[in-house]
Amino acid sequence: MRYLLPLLAAGTLSACADLLVQTTPRWDARFGIDTRMALARQILHPEAARNTDPVAGMDGRGGRAAYERYQKNGGEQPSPLLNSGAK
Repeated sequence: MRYLLPLLAAGTLSACADLLVQTTPRWDARFGIDTRMALARQILHPEAARNTDPVAGMDGRGGRAAYERYQKNGGEQPSPLLNSGAK
């Protein structure tokens, strides 16, 4: 009876350790890829920091309107136009 609690705790910890062992290799395989890509981009285009041309894309008014629509809808994503599951 006095060994029941330590035995249950050991079983629980071993189950948790098994989960960590299974998922960690997937994380480790991609660790640091984004940092290496950013460094490679800086080496390829060192003059990019001096670029004063704004990024092409959405202007301030369009961004604000999109944000307000998002807030008005309660944070829901718009439904997709094409439904791939439809028959």
